[in-house]
Amino acid sequence: MDPRSKALEYAVSHQAEFLEQLKDLIRIPSISTAPENNGDVQKTAEWLAHKLTRIGMKNVQILPTGGHPVVYGECICARENAPTVLVYGHYDVQPVDPLELWTTEPFNPSQRGENLYARGASDMKGQVMASIDAVEAVMMAGEPPVNIKFILEGEEEIGSPNLVPFIKAYRELLSCDVALNPDCGMIGADAPTITYALRGLAYFELRVYGPEHDLHSGLYGGAVHNPAIVLAEWIAGMHDADGRITLPGFYDRVRSLDAEERAQLARLPLSEAHFLAMTGVSALFGEKGYTPVEQVGARPTLDVNGLYSGFIGAGSKTVLPAYAMAKISMRLVPDQDPAEVQDQLIAYLNARTPKTVRWELTNHSSSKASISDIHHPAVKSLVDGLAAAWGTAPLYKREGGSVPIVGDMQRILGVESVLTGFGLSDDNIHAPNEKLHLPTWYKGIQSLIHFFYNYGQA
Repeated sequence: MDPRSKALEYAVSHQAEFLEQLKDLIRIPSISTAPENNGDVQKTAEWLAHKLTRIGMKNVQILPTGGHPVVYGECICARENAPTVLVYGHYDVQPVDPLELWTTEPFNPSQRGENLYARGASDMKGQVMASIDAVEAVMMAGEPPVNIKFILEGEEEIGSPNLVPFIKAYRELLSCDVALNPDCGMIGADAPTITYALRGLAYFELRVYGPEHDLHSGLYGGAVHNPAIVLAEWIAGMHDADGRITLPGFYDRVRSLDAEERAQLARLPLSEAHFLAMTGVSALFGEKGYTPVEQVGARPTLDVNGLYSGFIGAGSKTVLPAYAMAKISMRLVPDQDPAEVQDQLIAYLNARTPKTVRWELTNHSSSKASISDIHHPAVKSLVDGLAAAWGTAPLYKREGGSVPIVGDMQRILGVESVLTGFGLSDDNIHAPNEKLHLPTWYKGIQSLIHFFYNYGQA
């Protein structure tokens, strides 16, 4: 029996063991944002280091950062000039609030039907373990076809504040030919998916100040400019009638979609009816001339994520507020620069600021978009791996959200990332009753086994 067949057979025969180990990992409440769980985050790192050591990985280390540690391990094969795959993952999880909405205990994995319910089951302990299990199967079948390195961080759910300095400090240790990132998901259980692009992010807090303190609206209303109204007018003017963003120069760097890419995106089973059903809105809104799939993955956006001003409690209180605040985020597409976008927002505000108010802008977060070459040998290797496990050709999609590590690895390590993952859109990640669809997870392990062998032969 050839090594690939041995590895696949090993994965099938060890499914029950893989599942029990995933449950053990999930039981550790590695909530990175909660100081009271710092010990659990450390315990999770130690659990993963032990697991990597047990399957035969070498140079396994728990490396410190300015916050939670990074787990590293490597397997260097004997074949000269073999390509190196760097597998990225994160072992921290979101808080479980509101706890009362969970059907079962969030850190006591519960299997109901084909699903495993627990915090971290899908995002992303399930994906991390799928990668480790695939590597274990490959290593147990003989000489691995590629060099494999793991980098598992514990701060993704709080924005990875220490990951870029870590990658810069350990650039040589992390050198590779391609990164494998299974932190994305699938369109459906029967629709394996390649994510080849991720949007970037620019997130701001805008505060508009008027009077020194809240005023009586009867005594001063009409004579003092209301900062809430100024802010509302600014926000209302940030889109035109066709849904295009009006910041000066905003679209100057936005790549156009060619016919081939639009055809690939049109294959996705994400019709207007799907978006209506998923959101519960009566009608969709978006930039004119683009389909909903293109709008959420391939076009930039500007959204208001929060608003505050004056009195917002029950009943009435007639105040003229001293200030108004809005949280504004922009999802960016390849070639857009968050710093330039900030300048465009500032130019927009400067052109519209009356002398009656002043404003302050705080940049809370920013990251560049990323896009991978779908013809890259590693992408092709994963395409064939997914097709082998599912028996159908995978779909290609752009992800509307942001995974900053992909752009960071392009910029610092100079490598492309292959993006996949075996979570489903109804997995309730970051929400109560998070789940993992186990049949999809098992196929995912098999597809990664195929990927390693395919890439070793590419």
